Amino acid sequence: MKWLDEYSPTAIADLVRQVVPQLSDLPIVTRELVNKDEPMWWSSSAVLGGRYVAKFAWSRPAALRLAHEVAVLDALSRQPAVPYLPKVVASSTDPLLLVTELVPGTSLFEIVDAIDRDEAGRQLAHFLVELHRAGDRLGEVQPAALQPATTDTLRARIGKWILPEQLPTVLRWCDWADEVLATPRPHVLVHADLHGGNQVWHGGELRAIVDFETAGTAEPEYDLRAFPGTGPGVELVTATMHHYRELTGNPLNTARMMAWHLRTALSDILWRTEAGTPLADHRTPPAWINDLTTRFNALGL
Repeated sequence: MKWLDEYSPTAIADLVRQVVPQLSDLPIVTRELVNKDEPMWWSSSAVLGGRYVAKFAWSRPAALRLAHEVAVLDALSRQPAVPYLPKVVASSTDPLLLVTELVPGTSLFEIVDAIDRDEAGRQLAHFLVELHRAGDRLGEVQPAALQPATTDTLRARIGKWILPEQLPTVLRWCDWADEVLATPRPHVLVHADLHGGNQVWHGGELRAIVDFETAGTAEPEYDLRAFPGTGPGVELVTATMHHYRELTGNPLNTARMMAWHLRTALSDILWRTEAGTPLADHRTPPAWINDLTTRFNALGL
């Protein structure tokens, strides 16, 4: 496997020329880089001619994640294909490059207030059911790579960033999450990073799920850990769970889903505030704790 020696327009253009020469004359528009100082995240994407997305890496850790995504998409696109995958135009590991068709649309975050959340939940459940059934296509798969902070880490460090009167509640939640997740559940293939930014929607239609770099094995509820925080209320997650049960006959466990959501939300608070990075919606950690309280109440937990 060979990855880029550096991040530069010249290096990207040469990479495209080697793997997909028929696209090499298209203009290349790169993204603004983040995490420039951390080799773990030295990967990015560029748009080719407004029609294709090219993903590449320039460090070994980032290259391993992208190579994993290449393998995952190759396996899941075999018939019967998992729905809502991006269409792969070209892929290579020597040199490393993944090119998919650009899917017009917007993220779920941008349109969730305007769509029918029951219908959105039906489409998301369809994707999840087929993905969770597809693990045997990949052979032996490692556990999902993207894991939230442990409750021990959260107990030790979260108090600095929230209101003193909120800390006892957060500590109680951590104890509850430990109890809920103490008994292991059977694992399936999960996307592992299924937040709204990795979903492409056009109007009320799901067009594509992207970014399979961290796909791996985990319990089914793990894939819904971002859903309670997407949109107003908890209608999207409850609709998705309802349709998942209708399609499979197997109910997802609301408490386990919420335990993973709790750990994910608190982890986001922790790493973003410690890094001096704003929270995703640019609100405060105490406001996020209040949101968690509202979600627990809405779900009857």
